[in-house]
Amino acid sequence: MSSLLPYWYFHLPNFVLAAVMYTLIGRLLLSFFVPENWTNYIWRAFVAITRPVVGTVRLVTPAVLPGIVVIIFSVLWLMLLRLALVALFGHFGLLPDISNG
Repeated sequence: MSSLLPYWYFHLPNFVLAAVMYTLIGRLLLSFFVPENWTNYIWRAFVAITRPVVGTVRLVTPAVLPGIVVIIFSVLWLMLLRLALVALFGHFGLLPDISNG
């Protein structure tokens, strides 16, 4: 636990991006089995958490593509964003040292 605190500036955004990315994957998988307007609280939470990301990706995605493709692109953009975060912090030497365990 003590090795996480000094690098909070890396772990916090990486965790948030990962959580939203995996929530998008959950929404994608669940969308094959449930209708878009389902009133279940878990589905509503998935939609509420991922709505800002999907809405942002929808702005730069052609309008002819269905919503499921926008969700897939959202996952891909978040993966790229996480890789860019690692590259940026690595470039400036701010990544956590993996040899300390």
